Amino acid sequence: MAEAEEQETESLEESTDESEEEESEEEPKLKYERLSNGVTEILQKDAASCMTVHDKFLALGTHYGKVYLLDVQGNITQKFDVSPVKINQISLDESGEHMGVCSEDGKVQVFGLYSGEEFHETFDCPIKIIAVHPHFVRSSCKQFVTGGKKLLLFERSWMSRWKSSVLHEGEGNIRSVKWRGHLIAWANNMGVKIFDIISKQRITNVPRDDISLRPDMYPCSLCWKDSVTLIIGWGTSVKICSVKERHASEMRDLPSRYVEIVSQFETEFYISGLAPLCDQLVVLSYVKEVSEKTEREYCARPRLDIIQPLSETCEEISSDALTVRGFQENECRDYHLEYSEGESLFYIVSPRDVVVAKERDQDDHIDWLLEKKKYEEALMAAEISQRNIKRHKILDIGLAYINHLVAKGEYDIAARKCQKILGKNAALWEYEVYKFKEIGQLKAISPYLPRGDPVLKPLIYEMILHEFLESDYEGFATLIREWPGNLYNNSVIVQAVRDHLKKDSQNKTLLKTLAELYTYDKNYGNALEIYLTLRHKDVFQLIHKHNLFSSIKDKIVLLMDFDSEKAVDMLLDNEDKISIKKVVEELEDRPELQHVYLHKLFKRDHHKGQRYHEKQISLYAEYDRPNLLPFLRDSTHCPLEKALEICQQRNFVEETVYLLSRMGNSRSALKMIMEELHDVDKAIEFAKEQDDGELWEDLILYSIDKPPFITGLLNNIGTHVDPILLIHRIKEGMEIPNLRDSLVKILQDYNLQILLREGCKKILVADSLSLLKKMHRTQMKGVLVDEENICESCLSPILPSDAAKPFSVVVFHCRHMFHKECLPVPSMNSPAQFCNICSAKHRGPGSAILEMKK
Repeated sequence: MAEAEEQETESLEESTDESEEEESEEEPKLKYERLSNGVTEILQKDAASCMTVHDKFLALGTHYGKVYLLDVQGNITQKFDVSPVKINQISLDESGEHMGVCSEDGKVQVFGLYSGEEFHETFDCPIKIIAVHPHFVRSSCKQFVTGGKKLLLFERSWMSRWKSSVLHEGEGNIRSVKWRGHLIAWANNMGVKIFDIISKQRITNVPRDDISLRPDMYPCSLCWKDSVTLIIGWGTSVKICSVKERHASEMRDLPSRYVEIVSQFETEFYISGLAPLCDQLVVLSYVKEVSEKTEREYCARPRLDIIQPLSETCEEISSDALTVRGFQENECRDYHLEYSEGESLFYIVSPRDVVVAKERDQDDHIDWLLEKKKYEEALMAAEISQRNIKRHKILDIGLAYINHLVAKGEYDIAARKCQKILGKNAALWEYEVYKFKEIGQLKAISPYLPRGDPVLKPLIYEMILHEFLESDYEGFATLIREWPGNLYNNSVIVQAVRDHLKKDSQNKTLLKTLAELYTYDKNYGNALEIYLTLRHKDVFQLIHKHNLFSSIKDKIVLLMDFDSEKAVDMLLDNEDKISIKKVVEELEDRPELQHVYLHKLFKRDHHKGQRYHEKQISLYAEYDRPNLLPFLRDSTHCPLEKALEICQQRNFVEETVYLLSRMGNSRSALKMIMEELHDVDKAIEFAKEQDDGELWEDLILYSIDKPPFITGLLNNIGTHVDPILLIHRIKEGMEIPNLRDSLVKILQDYNLQILLREGCKKILVADSLSLLKKMHRTQMKGVLVDEENICESCLSPILPSDAAKPFSVVVFHCRHMFHKECLPVPSMNSPAQFCNICSAKHRGPGSAILEMKK
């Protein structure tokens, strides 16, 4: 029996989930648990009949007339034997210091829990309801109401006596009452009334909708959302009423307040209790269902729904079926819903059970996500609310997520999540790596291992490298490239690679990886040798990075064979480490590579390799003739005789022509152009470059019996030689192609020359005239002569100190000034005077412009 009771006291959520045929994917809004401890003991021998809730404690009434005060865990703190029969209702004031109790035998008690004041009365009929004033603790508010066949208001007078007054009667038993502020709401067989205790007026009457239901079996549920909003639930109908102040102009004989129904809607089941939850409603419903087998009605589990009221309907937010003890035997009137406003706690009371519903917190939300295996969402929720969660740790959720992914076989995702979840915890990283090793998935976690902060034990990295080395050379090479060399024991991995190369000595991937490992180990010589063998592009980077120039002095040919361009650039950039002489010597047996090196050296600096220019003539002639002529033109150090000899041997006409002209043998060069190349245009161009009349004469003599050459000369000679000289020498009767066009061109060129000369003459005359006028205007201007000027000959002031004395001054256009007596006497042949200073400096003598006398 005890074991059965323990099972019953488990979480109500678990019981509900077990009995559901299909699990909903929608997360519940509330969580449930049974009120145990003292409540369990009470309900084993008795049955709950009513309950009221205060923020500090609970008050539970039973069918055997007992009232128990309980703490929020359900432990009994006080017990009152009120009556031998059922307790119908318990009421507490807001302070929790006064309690009112009524029972089925007509007893009414109102007493202070911490004071001696009491009210005892026994009526001749069952008293169904009682409500004490919310501020009963105040002396001015010593009021309470009771209800049986009529609603009575009890007030304590100034003599400490209680007087009663009837507020309402004649409409059957009063079965529900709620007091909030100055308003009392109650329900009888006909409907709901609201009474204003201040104005002593009844404000409204809200009639019952479904009169077919027995009011004793389906009682009305009332609750105040606030001081002016009343929620009424009766049968399947819900009404939300708002108490409003009436405008003064509408008063007349009407109450000062009126009630407006702001929302009204129907529910699917019978209402046993109501409670507000922010702008939503919590509804406890009594459910009857029809058995598919017997087709008879039976009492199903009650439901607790959260609904969103609208003006004429409602929206269901959540709905939970509750497994309470003895629900098969309960009626609608046996259920009650009480709530604690301060903590959003809801108490579902039935004869054999008390269940507490709470709003789910973030921990509960995470619990639900984990239960539904939504680990990623749970992890995100925990990270967002990490300050608010109490029962969960982000790390624990993350580890559970990793285990879940591994169990599903999603190894790559699990490994990727390790980065975020494990963070910098090296111990956890190592633990997870061993887990991945056990399931043969080390490769999956390898890309995500930490490489800096934290750093794991070298054994971890070596274990993964060995895994790749056994099955995936490319993956092994990738890890070696990506992982810093200090993560693992380099010598261990080098030895492992060597062992594998014994089986496959030509494997390029392993060789390249071994070279990288040698580099990490600073064994650059071995690394360089492997790179050169593989002709790997990183060889140049390795040489530069680690300054391995001393190691490559005997490997220059290998480097040039691999990539001559990069090799030459590297050698030229580091002449101070490998001299030009050394490179040329190393390439002596490979003249084609020698040429590449010397050619690029010459391009960089025409003078650095001057000692090799003679050698380069042969190299250019053999391997790169197109660049021979530019080399001959740019080099000032190559021997011309040697070059001419080589070019003549190989019959290089253009190069020979250039060398002959450079050596001063222009006539031989021109003859070679005419006889070897037969190119009149090139001959004419050559004659133009040399600008030698004898060359033009030779060219005319050679061309005089060759009509095509004559045409070329006629078209190009006009600006250098008088065309008449050529025309006079043309034999009569010789047919010359395009002669007319050539003559027209000569005439046009002549006319153009004449026009150019005339144009230049006009411009020159105009400029000369303009400058002459400008000079004349300048010379006509006066010249200031004052005490500061000196004679350029005697260097004394130009003006005498005594202005009365006669003096004579000569001022030239160049602004030099002299005393007349300081100038030489002009001769008879040249009477004009000139400035001695300007004449001496060869700047042209300035003539005198002014002679001052006094």
